[in-house]
Amino acid sequence: MARFQSNIHTNITAMKSSIHFLLLLVAFILPASLISQQNKIARRTALPEALKEVSGMVRTPTGDLWMLNDSKNPPELFRFDPFTKKLLETRRLPIPNRDWEDLAADDQGNLYIGDFGNNRNARRDLCIFLYNPNTHALDSIQFKYPDQTEFAPTDEKNWNFNCEAMVFYRDSLHLFSKNSFKGNFYTKHYVLPAAPGKYVAELRDSICVKNRVITGAALSRDGKTLALTGYIIGKKWGILPYTKANVFFFSDFEGSDFLHGQQKRKRLPKFLIARQYESVTQWEDDCWMVANEGRKPQFQAVWRVKKSRMEQEKNLESKTSLSLVR
Repeated sequence: MARFQSNIHTNITAMKSSIHFLLLLVAFILPASLISQQNKIARRTALPEALKEVSGMVRTPTGDLWMLNDSKNPPELFRFDPFTKKLLETRRLPIPNRDWEDLAADDQGNLYIGDFGNNRNARRDLCIFLYNPNTHALDSIQFKYPDQTEFAPTDEKNWNFNCEAMVFYRDSLHLFSKNSFKGNFYTKHYVLPAAPGKYVAELRDSICVKNRVITGAALSRDGKTLALTGYIIGKKWGILPYTKANVFFFSDFEGSDFLHGQQKRKRLPKFLIARQYESVTQWEDDCWMVANEGRKPQFQAVWRVKKSRMEQEKNLESKTSLSLVR
């Protein structure tokens, strides 16, 4: 009997030790799981009314997410936290917002504000503002396109001097044009020095993104992946609204020959019709974020996109001769 009671006592002690271990394990694992969930960006995060016409965003090396609105809005930058879903800061700048369209950032934390929206292809005051959020230093980069001789071109099919997409790479800014919906769907790749002054942009390359116009750009922090957002608006049989939107990823390119890389794409969410996606930025690793403007019945929001869940793109015509670019 004494031996039997001893075995029972031993088993109870072992069970208590096991339960104690499990409780400790849960105590460590559960907080880690909660933290993981808290640090995960939602698939969709609504943006405040102040960002109803968001057209540019960038995540800086310090982790700040800055955004801006396009034309007919005050010259303001917005710092937004997608985790808490709160607008942290609104910063008004003493410069005009003729048509702000994209944001880029360099390793020193400088922001490049692309005031180069040009829907009517007639602007002669294209500009990129250089702004440091920490020192408040402000300067400008003025430029023109080397291949534009008419303001605007007589034939709307040649309207390809609008721009809504820009990235910073090393010491340069790379711009990607937004073709007219009546054009040939080529986006042209221009390059400018990332320094104050007046320049004629260099026409580097072009690519045909079939049935899409380019509206936003972002470069991964390691400089190995370029993302472009694009969409199409039209009508089937001249009656039914027809829209599609994608983010296109380019990788395995040399240097800044982005458009010669391997191409993949991801179709972006839609509700009845595709949302007007106009900006993209890398969040971390293969997690990217895209933002759409608010157009009823759709509302402004940022969306999480996984680069690893792309499909191979077969419709892009790369390595286009510049002589074919309009």
